[in-house]
Amino acid sequence: MIDVKICGLSTVEAVEVARDNGASHLGYIFFEKSPRNVTAEQARDLVTHKGEARSVAVTVNADDATLDHIVSTMRPDMLQLHGGESIDRVREVKARFGLPVIKALAVRDADDLARATTYDGEADLLLLDAKPSKGADLPGGNGVTFDWSLLDALSTTTPVLLSGGIGTHNIDDALAAVRGNESLIGIDLSSGVESAPGVKDTSAIAALLQQTRTT
Repeated sequence: MIDVKICGLSTVEAVEVARDNGASHLGYIFFEKSPRNVTAEQARDLVTHKGEARSVAVTVNADDATLDHIVSTMRPDMLQLHGGESIDRVREVKARFGLPVIKALAVRDADDLARATTYDGEADLLLLDAKPSKGADLPGGNGVTFDWSLLDALSTTTPVLLSGGIGTHNIDDALAAVRGNESLIGIDLSSGVESAPGVKDTSAIAALLQQTRTT
């Protein structure tokens, strides 16, 4: 059974559907430019519905004060660093909060993938997302993919989630990519389970989660 992270949750209904259909991780985004942005107080209320899934606070180049507020208010199970955080910053965050850290890394070509693997052994989980187009406001959740054939060259000791533009149209290919590489343990779904930016489609969440369990 692969891990599936549903990211960008902002309603109790979406959290409960993701939970009830077997999501392993539930992500809450703290980035004001994102249509999926929530406050620490909103996230605190949402995580009371998470069940056994792991709650993930997703931040972008957040400073210590911002992380302090999120962690003390929401009390997440994990932190996700989705900006340009350095390896040293990953170490600092892990040491400061004593929480597992997911480091998201942007990939477009083989050089990007090679740079991504420099974080191997530093974070507890790596997340490979498609590199956004130049000038994009969001570092992730843009509904675009990268060339998954690049994953043939991926070999890490740190487990990896595949992200970026995964939805009903390509879920089979995403699952095949994950199952074809022992470094990959699962997928991350965000825009691919939405009816509009930031609006989760609970039917799509349920359907794709069920598909990951049956194919």
